[in-house]
Amino acid sequence: MINKVGVIGSGTMGSGIAQVAATSGCQVKLYDTNQAVLDKAELALDKILSRLIEKGRIDSEEKNRIQSNISYVNNLKDLADSNLTIEAIIENIDIKKKVFSELESYVSDDCIIASNTSSLSIASIAASLKNPKRCVGIHFFNPAPLMKLVEVIPAIQTSYETLEKSIDTISSWNKTVAVAKDTPGFIVNRVARPFYGEALRIYEEGIANFATIDSAMKDIGGFRMGPFELMDFIGNDVNYTVTETVFTAFYFDPRYKPSFTQKRFAEAGYLGRKSGIGYYEYDKSGKIVLEKDSNISIEGDASQKIFNRILVMLINEAADALFLNIASAKDIDNAMTKGVNYPKGLLAWADEKGINWCVDHMDELYNEYREDRYRCSPLLRKMKIDNKTFF
Repeated sequence: MINKVGVIGSGTMGSGIAQVAATSGCQVKLYDTNQAVLDKAELALDKILSRLIEKGRIDSEEKNRIQSNISYVNNLKDLADSNLTIEAIIENIDIKKKVFSELESYVSDDCIIASNTSSLSIASIAASLKNPKRCVGIHFFNPAPLMKLVEVIPAIQTSYETLEKSIDTISSWNKTVAVAKDTPGFIVNRVARPFYGEALRIYEEGIANFATIDSAMKDIGGFRMGPFELMDFIGNDVNYTVTETVFTAFYFDPRYKPSFTQKRFAEAGYLGRKSGIGYYEYDKSGKIVLEKDSNISIEGDASQKIFNRILVMLINEAADALFLNIASAKDIDNAMTKGVNYPKGLLAWADEKGINWCVDHMDELYNEYREDRYRCSPLLRKMKIDNKTFF
């Protein structure tokens, strides 16, 4: 039974993971080299829990229980008694490997050593350990206490016991687990790429402005945020880096090609909400006060075409993830609804629209652009021939 958890890195993600584990009754040690950052994390948790009391979600007794389950440490050796350690530090594989190698010398032989990386190779990280069988990817989504999904990613070295223990533990923390193959972006950060990339492409072609594209996805598709709002929320520097990482990791597959528009916005410091300006301008409370490039207008059924184009690209990516055994159909749809709050699972959406509709729309895009970016997934094409559905 896993009841002692070490979390490495006390930033937003690490602190959130610590809160989740502590809420579920685990004894948690939150580690960081910087004492000031640890103090900030402790203060932030107090404010978060106090707000939950104000909202009636917890009482003061529960707040005290959660707080008492977390201790803040600045020596990696303090994690020695952990059953499970989860690393949530900078997305730099060399730094992660160094930390993992040192950590292994302190913890017990049966301690699971996990990484919260969103896109780096778990196999490569595991290779830094003397016993790589104990290593696994456990990827939470931000904010960790609120987002239901956790991707669990076994490396080729990961033992069955490590995988099963990880799944059971995360499930016991009231999270939905999606098991993903160790490939770039796993499920969510791979399948979601067209939501951003195709929206940027539509803008660069001069078809519509940021606000119009966002409105199409929200009003027609029921998405909570449009692509440009979401990129501003994530940060254009972060989102561009992930796109560039996935593009490189997939040997420059044109489906994941980054956008010059986003690159220039990142270079200009137009990062989104955190800088006060991105695709939109924001006031101090984070509310949009000015929409950029509002001079582009569209008429007729253009919004429907924008929505169809982005949706079919998302469906095609989800279908290809299933085709390549990245995850099960159920886990792919759970990942998108519970990891990034999509209104429907993409494969269920494909069934609703019709497989013929999906293939025909992909073929229309390919015939118009003649780019490999718009190649239809072999799985969709085969399903059309066989008259099958995903569910």
